Amino acid sequence: MAQKKRQARETDTKKRRIIPAKGRTDNFPVSRKRLPTPQAVEEEASDLVYGRHPVIAALESDRQLNRIWIVPKLRYDSRFLSLLQDAKAKGTVIDEVDSSRLDRITHGANHQGIAAQIAPHAYIELADLIERAKATTPEPVIVIADGITDPHNLGAIIRTAEAFGAQGLVIPQRRAAGITSTVMKVAAGALEHFPVARVVNLTRALEELKQAGFWIYGTAAGSGKPLHSIKWHGAIGLVIGSEGEGLSLLTQRSCDELVTIPLAGKTPSLNASVSAAIALYEIYRQRWSDKLYLSKPESVFSDTSQKEGKEV
Repeated sequence: MAQKKRQARETDTKKRRIIPAKGRTDNFPVSRKRLPTPQAVEEEASDLVYGRHPVIAALESDRQLNRIWIVPKLRYDSRFLSLLQDAKAKGTVIDEVDSSRLDRITHGANHQGIAAQIAPHAYIELADLIERAKATTPEPVIVIADGITDPHNLGAIIRTAEAFGAQGLVIPQRRAAGITSTVMKVAAGALEHFPVARVVNLTRALEELKQAGFWIYGTAAGSGKPLHSIKWHGAIGLVIGSEGEGLSLLTQRSCDELVTIPLAGKTPSLNASVSAAIALYEIYRQRWSDKLYLSKPESVFSDTSQKEGKEV
């Protein structure tokens, strides 16, 4: 019975499953565990509030919080318990840490056992992002960042994606940079016109995109189809892997297809934001070329009609 179920599952998913890439993926090697870099933590600290009263005020306000660091003895304190539960339900990551970790995060400030990172950007729900993208164009492009921890890289990806006409971005809540003030600065105003969804589970988000009609492409180094050989038609989800680690194995398995950027030099891989820029430009280039090709016969026909009219 188990064998029959396995065979049926493999038949149903045959068209969507891919063989995981060997070695380096998404321009970087695969790693089982992904943690924020010290730089990412330091960058996020620029949006910190700390101390019991300031954090309570932030929790009671309408502002979105990316993350809260709290010592265990305060985690279930009556002053914080319900507020933390509400914040978690809204997507805030709650991390129990010791005082020494909070000392490092706040650079030795008087944190009183709690600190919070205020999100300078309002996220939207994934369902709303999909609906908005499909309402904008019949062939939307949504970028998915698989654990990008460097805020500069994330900001560069956002700036490029908006410039090339993508409809939005999906980022995971954990082990990834959120939309901090640094990200907004690097994005150079692109976030004013570019929605971002933050999800708890990236794999489920990819499945939701598939159900909405998106074909999921994952960027990989030397293990997928050449980027220029893909026909970039229809609704597209483009997954970009993290710095130094690439796509996780689980994300690879969730992709419909892996694509690679052919390289001619001895450098084995590219920066995540550079890979994203090249892939997004190829999508834009193909679609722009298609529009020119489709409009050309129209203009030729128009010119021919005018000439025939003059002869008559």
